[in-house]
Amino acid sequence: MRRFIRRLVLLLALAPWPGFAHADAGFDAWLAAQWPAAQQMGISRATFDRETKGLEPDYGLPDLAIPGKPRKPDGQAEFVQTPAAYVSDATIGKLAVRGRALAQQYKSQLGSIEKRFGVPGSVVLAIWARETAYGTAKLNYDALRVLATQGYVGRRKDQFRGEFLTALKILDEGHVSRAQMRSSWAGALGLTQFLPSDYMRYGVDLDGDGTADIWNSVPEALAATASLLASKEWQAGKRWAYEVRLPGGFDCTQAEPDVTLTIGDWLKRGVTVADGRRVPAAAMKDEASIIMPAGPYGPAFLTPKNYFVLKSYNFADLYVLFVGHLADRIEDDRPFAQPWEDIRLVKTRDMEFMQKVLTQRGFYGEKIDGKAGMKTRAALGAYQKANRLPLDCWPTQALLDHMRGG
Repeated sequence: MRRFIRRLVLLLALAPWPGFAHADAGFDAWLAAQWPAAQQMGISRATFDRETKGLEPDYGLPDLAIPGKPRKPDGQAEFVQTPAAYVSDATIGKLAVRGRALAQQYKSQLGSIEKRFGVPGSVVLAIWARETAYGTAKLNYDALRVLATQGYVGRRKDQFRGEFLTALKILDEGHVSRAQMRSSWAGALGLTQFLPSDYMRYGVDLDGDGTADIWNSVPEALAATASLLASKEWQAGKRWAYEVRLPGGFDCTQAEPDVTLTIGDWLKRGVTVADGRRVPAAAMKDEASIIMPAGPYGPAFLTPKNYFVLKSYNFADLYVLFVGHLADRIEDDRPFAQPWEDIRLVKTRDMEFMQKVLTQRGFYGEKIDGKAGMKTRAALGAYQKANRLPLDCWPTQALLDHMRGG
């Protein structure tokens, strides 16, 4: 009997998810197992014990992989809102007004940041606006708890285990207090939302106090943002994108990143800049691709290098469009030349079904994620061509019904 009890206690301690009397015993064991790696990183035992004492997982977070439980949708706005709703003219107009005031308030610091990193002040202000509404958005999560949960039962365990340990390192070095280390549900920190590892790589100490304060110092948060973009090879003096009008009969399957020409060559093929901006002679030889974020139901864009640098901050095309357009509006307040139509999105599970069909038919070779990104839209167009359907490269209900019909 004693042997049976000992074995039962051991099973309870190693339980990897809730369900036993001591629901988080497995999490406690996971936490304890992180000490050797923390020690190797130079984190003190006192910090490790203090910050992990009483720490519990948050099983209510999105994007977890808890055995036996369905995945919760992440609800990330870039993937569940239509372009018209996400890139709202009213929202961007209000943020642009505030952005212009902040550009004046921090004019000197933004000038120094651009001189050092080559990134315009309007761009880093727009990222700040998108990430935390210029610091007014509430970050409701304990970052350490979020990162530990994601490291334990998230879908990217190895990545977030590293982020959890790096967060401990940040606390151990005294850059921020635990009370101030609040985050989004995804574990991003500060005014412009950095994962801990990015904070350690790109944080900028402007005032020489030994800390890059992305939590309370607007200039240091914006400098860190510019530092990250510069590390991804932001091209100083170049635009993020040009809104364009496409020639009649343009093949929407060509609107994806792998199809590139110089801007000059696109213009020779009948693409025209839609908003009156002039393309400098120096930019004519820059490689660019075309994107149609809403297919034929909204603006189209020529996207040179800086567009994809912004994607390193957030991979969603709508995020980049929001940030880039807001940056433009801070400098020159004019809306898109072509409006966004109010279109409907198919549900995530239906988009996953469409991607699976596209994969089976050889049109798509990317991740099945339920998101209608550029590669998916191009694959939809290829399917439409093969089946002699109207070509718009957009996941409509009619196209979904066609795929379901075999």
